[in-house]
Amino acid sequence: MKKRLKNFTVIIEKEDDYYIGSVPALKGCHTQGKTIDELLKNIKEAIELCLEVEKKVPEEHFVGIQQVQVKV
Repeated sequence: MKKRLKNFTVIIEKEDDYYIGSVPALKGCHTQGKTIDELLKNIKEAIELCLEVEKKVPEEHFVGIQQVQVKV
């Protein structure tokens, strides 16, 4: 069976000296890296591993990110 390409949304946050990446469409799919390049390499690997476990490519329901301002 021929493999096809699929795009996944990755949420990236910075915590201390690490970038943390999470894929909302894949439960438990997250990783980290010291640089953005390292994170992207690691998240691709994590996505592939998560897809092996899931056995199917899920539909993505990610809508977007919105910043909300509050007084602190």
